[in-house]
Amino acid sequence: MPEGKRLRPGGAREVGERLKLHRRQLRADGRDYTVITLRPGTRARFSTNHYHGTWHVLSDPHGAVLLSRLLWGLSFQRRPDTVVIIDRRFIDPNPFDAEQGSPIALVPAELTYLPARTARQLSRRLAVPGAMSGTVRWQTWGLAGAVGEYRDRRADRTWWQQWHPVEDVRAAEVEQFGGLLNLRGSASLLRSWALSVATMADYAHEGMSYTELAGPKWELCRGDGEVQTFRDYHRRVSDATVSRREVLAEGPVPAEAAELRPLVWRRNELVRSRRR
Repeated sequence: MPEGKRLRPGGAREVGERLKLHRRQLRADGRDYTVITLRPGTRARFSTNHYHGTWHVLSDPHGAVLLSRLLWGLSFQRRPDTVVIIDRRFIDPNPFDAEQGSPIALVPAELTYLPARTARQLSRRLAVPGAMSGTVRWQTWGLAGAVGEYRDRRADRTWWQQWHPVEDVRAAEVEQFGGLLNLRGSASLLRSWALSVATMADYAHEGMSYTELAGPKWELCRGDGEVQTFRDYHRRVSDATVSRREVLAEGPVPAEAAELRPLVWRRNELVRSRRR
């Protein structure tokens, strides 16, 4: 960004059909990657956790809208070795026990091969300040119409299979490696995930909604995945952070994370009651 030029906050927070994102060209493992990232000033925040054998992407409804647009736009990309990374600037501690979440990589299976070593290199290089290659307009034309049709015909199994073809899940992967939580799918599966995430708020219960990152034969996918949102996501993150800090201050600290988490979960209720 040229010296003296400031990013307009409204432009960074916009999640419309022509979303503005940053593009960087990074080299890792002898290959040149086009890495798409969020712009500074983006309001959305995310976190991740692994619970009951499932990787969760966590956010609020605004974050879900942004995620659906990232998935939808990525499904139409044609440039090989393209990846979208939600880097550490936009990753919170999780809203349950305040363990730090992982950066998130959205990977188009037909275009990009991202092994653990490469993922680790890209994550590290993103953390180093450097010149960006430019700003891109992330086109998501057609998403609004597809969402409307998806809602109208959700119960139609033919429609379901149109967005979840059986062969898609063979390219599906929701796994953490290389310091990133990788959400990898074919183009049509990325679009089906985008629709599920875009409409997950239709079934919100007491401010919480979720959707599985799944297909008709999900057993063929490596790793279970889910997107979960909370209307009060930011408050939950704040409460869990306070709870964890208080539990650690009391000592002695359990050696295993599995022993620490229940202590933080129980403390959350006390922190919330004090806030009320």
